[in-house]
Amino acid sequence: MSITTLDGKRFAEMVIQGANYLAANAKMVDALNVFPVPDGDTGTNMNLSMTSGAKEVKNNVQEHIGKVGVSLSKGLLMGARGNSGVILSQLFRGFAKTIENKSSISGSDFARALELGVETAYKAVMKPVEGTILTVAKDAAKKGVLVSQKTDDIIVIMEEVLTEAKASLKRTPDLLPVLKEVGVVDSGGQGLVFVYEGFLAELKGETLPNTPSVIPTLEALVSAEHHKSVQSHIQTEDIKFGYCTEFMVKFEKGKTKKNPFHEEGFRTDLSEFGDSLLVIADEELVKVHIHSEEPGTVLSYGQRYGSLINIKIENMRQQHSNIVGETHTPLVSDKEQNQKVQQEYGVVTVSMGAGIADLFRSIGANAVIEGGQTMNPSTEDIVKAIREVNAKKVFILPNNKNIIMAAQQASQVSEEEVYVIESKTVPQGLAALLAFNRGLDVQSNQALMNEALKQVKSGQVTFAIRDTNIDGLEIEKDDFMGIAEGKIIVKNKDKVKAAQDLLSDMLNEDSEILTILYGEGVSENELKNLTTFIEENFNHIELEVHNGKQPLYSFIFSIE
Repeated sequence: MSITTLDGKRFAEMVIQGANYLAANAKMVDALNVFPVPDGDTGTNMNLSMTSGAKEVKNNVQEHIGKVGVSLSKGLLMGARGNSGVILSQLFRGFAKTIENKSSISGSDFARALELGVETAYKAVMKPVEGTILTVAKDAAKKGVLVSQKTDDIIVIMEEVLTEAKASLKRTPDLLPVLKEVGVVDSGGQGLVFVYEGFLAELKGETLPNTPSVIPTLEALVSAEHHKSVQSHIQTEDIKFGYCTEFMVKFEKGKTKKNPFHEEGFRTDLSEFGDSLLVIADEELVKVHIHSEEPGTVLSYGQRYGSLINIKIENMRQQHSNIVGETHTPLVSDKEQNQKVQQEYGVVTVSMGAGIADLFRSIGANAVIEGGQTMNPSTEDIVKAIREVNAKKVFILPNNKNIIMAAQQASQVSEEEVYVIESKTVPQGLAALLAFNRGLDVQSNQALMNEALKQVKSGQVTFAIRDTNIDGLEIEKDDFMGIAEGKIIVKNKDKVKAAQDLLSDMLNEDSEILTILYGEGVSENELKNLTTFIEENFNHIELEVHNGKQPLYSFIFSIE
């Protein structure tokens, strides 16, 4: 069998099988992760990124391979997560750019597109590191170009590309000492190999199993001597920049006119704020991945050029501690702890549900008070939290209209400078906290956080505790109600149907990101039915799902 011409339909199937095979092996790739910081989610990030690209391709299957390539590039760009996910998106961004005007491509075109994809990916990384997915992609593409000079058979070229990718992957421990120390290959490179294996299988008319493969080096993940994970070879305190920060800036003409955007200059400026920096941009937006100690400062810099979307901040020190099961002991005595230096800023927020509380802590809250509907914290509770934060200036996020007055009262009786940001919902509180920047003065932070409240729409699904008639709706006890911005919009006996009806009313063409916080009592099947509904009816939406573990509210929706 020989293939010398590749069209859009066949390429689309290659992408889909590559994405499926990566998905089947994502946990294995997660287990291999050890560089550049031990956050253990390379496989998850690459899977989510590739799945986003494949989804876009599925929606745009056609004969013209250039147009399919553009769809893949767009889907990867919007879904790219983490270092390896962003690099993967750049490999195929360069690939797609090379073929965008071609209805079909030859073997030499295919090899050249892989090579230009590598060039694009290297440019996107501020400080490329060899022994990673970049090296595997580079070596494989170079081999593809050499083979294409002798044959135009795309199957033969892809076979050699995959063979060299695997050989390069085996060499990664020789380039990165930490890989050799632990005894594993690079996780991102392994993820790329899985994608390429899917490509080749499709070209040959084969189907790969949807079950995880076994990699020989995986045995090194657990030592017979001390049974330590890969991540245990790095100490938590050795992580210099603790927050994995990802976001996109959607350009605004008013801002870019005042501050013209130049990708290289933007990348150089951001490099001052941390490491593991990746910057990719097109005409409409720029996507950033960086490990920083002050994510708020990074976000504020990005706002110079437009509005922030798709923000994700993760505390990598906390992730590392969870992975290795560390039990941290205080570095200072109790007496010293009580006499610790007062910090400049503190943030107190109110949350219902352990999952939501963890989410607030992960993006910078210093204290989280348990509270919400039916369990509003008292003024004393809030004052106590303000004192425990031990900061000169404290911002409070009530996240409920019934808590705002107590928060204001607490601000009046506290010795510290206290500022209440009148967030009325959890989504508003999360948006405001993400806008907070410890490097700015109080007035600037107030302006940023209050503006953030306006940029998010909030929805909830809860149940009725009695019969009533409100806003023209006849509501019976135990009905599920869909509430948008405090107003009951829909009701239904079924919680998922109520959620679907509510989202149908709230989402529109301008909606870009939907975050779902699901609560107590929501089954796995109910969550799956809801997310499937969203994917089928609002495929332009970037979807994020978190287990909020909140009582009373089956779902809380944040729409940006």
